[in-house]
Amino acid sequence: MTAPQDPPLLDDATLTRSPIVANNAMNRERGLRGVNSYARALGFDPLSRLGPGTAWLDLCCGSGRALFEAAGDPRAEGVRITGVDLVDFFLPAARPAGLDLIAADATGWTAPGRYDLITCVHGLHYVGDRLGLLARIASWLTPTGLFVADFDPAGLALAADLPGELRRQGFEYDARRRRLTLRGAREVEFPYAYLGADDTAGPNYTGQPAVRAHYTGT
Repeated sequence: MTAPQDPPLLDDATLTRSPIVANNAMNRERGLRGVNSYARALGFDPLSRLGPGTAWLDLCCGSGRALFEAAGDPRAEGVRITGVDLVDFFLPAARPAGLDLIAADATGWTAPGRYDLITCVHGLHYVGDRLGLLARIASWLTPTGLFVADFDPAGLALAADLPGELRRQGFEYDARRRRLTLRGAREVEFPYAYLGADDTAGPNYTGQPAVRAHYTGT
């Protein structure tokens, strides 16, 4: 009997064309507050962490519904809000002042400035080189900025103590909530090499098909 073959690994450029990743239904209905909301997923209302002169970056923002709601909130006066998503299927509504929506691959996009808050609600599950992206995000924070994202270590094929390495790099990981946080800009360099990603890994803890990223290094 022939042994089953491992699926071929995709580079990030190819991965963006995968139907698992380029899914315009992702994050379409999640609002700012309520049952299916950013406040529930992140554990706080993003606007509670912001004020005049601050900036919020939301990666893998989907339709941007939550960002539209935030930008229209009186508390957002003077707050710069930026959403980035691979698929250009943003809400077809007039964009409030202070809201910028960008269609781009987060792994190749370069932030034009620093942010007081960076969020990624369930988006990292569909990113190839997510450790590379985490290192870049760390450099996009202000000195007192906060990064919060859903993160699943099982989504990385890596023969190493990943939670321990994340802590050494300054991240905090809540295993029960599967929530990753980082406070304050810093230089992050993971001792692993990215090999590619598998888009046939199947459902993760959310029950939705996700991507498994493969790395080498110990």
